[in-house]
Amino acid sequence: MDTIKTALDTSSNEYQENYKASLERREELYQLRSEARQGGSEKARKLHKDRGQMTVRERIHALIDPGSPFFEISELAGLHMYDGVPPGGSMVTGVGRVKGRNCMIIANDPTVKGGTLFGITCKKHVRAQTIARRYRLPCITMVQSGGAFLPDVANIFPDIGHGGTIMRNQVLMSAEGTAQIALVHGPSTAGGAYIPALCDEAVIIREQGAMFLGSPELVFAATGEVVGQEELGGAEMHCSVSGVTDHIAEDDAHALAITRNIVENLGSLPKMRWDVAQPAEPLYPMEEIYGIISHDPKLPTDNREILARLLDGSEFHEFKAMYGDTLICGFGRIKGFSIGILMNNGVLFSESASKAAHFIDLCCKRDIPILFSADINGFMVGRDTAGY
Repeated sequence: MDTIKTALDTSSNEYQENYKASLERREELYQLRSEARQGGSEKARKLHKDRGQMTVRERIHALIDPGSPFFEISELAGLHMYDGVPPGGSMVTGVGRVKGRNCMIIANDPTVKGGTLFGITCKKHVRAQTIARRYRLPCITMVQSGGAFLPDVANIFPDIGHGGTIMRNQVLMSAEGTAQIALVHGPSTAGGAYIPALCDEAVIIREQGAMFLGSPELVFAATGEVVGQEELGGAEMHCSVSGVTDHIAEDDAHALAITRNIVENLGSLPKMRWDVAQPAEPLYPMEEIYGIISHDPKLPTDNREILARLLDGSEFHEFKAMYGDTLICGFGRIKGFSIGILMNNGVLFSESASKAAHFIDLCCKRDIPILFSADINGFMVGRDTAGY
């Protein structure tokens, strides 16, 4: 592959202005991520800890292999959508390694409205399942949810990609051999109870976890029957009477240890799908990307300079370099993995679109992952281009 040569002038005013603007945007992002990771209100977090329970992120980091990363997805889902609700939609999702196996972890945050489900929560859950199904990642769901958030119930079940799709995906993945595992950490009502009931194996915590279609309060309101949480849907009942759950734990830590044992017994680890070369650092500092990205959307960004700071060894094999030059296509490696890259370099013309279709087809035939880097305001318009 060819090595990309840089022409970046880090002393220019343009670079300095871009760098300053990028750092400001980065700080804004860090602030939003901090809000998302904090979870619910201070009062809700204190109440949760006073019950002797781990927070949702403590649970995740106790589950994954020590020292291994947790790759979070959809971290800011629901941003500014609901009053009093932090980014994240009352749920944490991401990929973590458990007993050496990559797993999709889906966890309710009970400090945010009792872990109830919003419309965006369902979409976030479905997105995590879609990724898990594509890459056959076992799903580990940490359940502690009051079910649907009733003021938003109109957005929870009506369409594809909402609440009902979650259960459908569970059943399909289980039938395809992708393990579905659940931990019931606390009271889980209605929608919160369906998830563990449909899993292959479920763990529930004694005198802490519970599953029922309607809570004891709802049962009393509907029928006048007085019944306690443990009797109605507690760990002892579900492990010895209904058989819905398979393992009983004494606390959060014990439940997580049981879950790690379940994952350990899922069979042989899957083989790596792609060949991986020895990784190499880019020839130029990655931090310089802050000064390359234009602070003004009206001014172009030189995306080849970004590639020079992203790809292993700054090496890039460009495809159709002389055709449709407002779209950069080619092959490179990141952390040793071969990838195809499509990167905007101006407005799209019909030649650029044709080039993209050809390149994507090549990547699909070769089973090469594709990185899309979008920086575009659309197709070229006008009489000369409309006919193409």
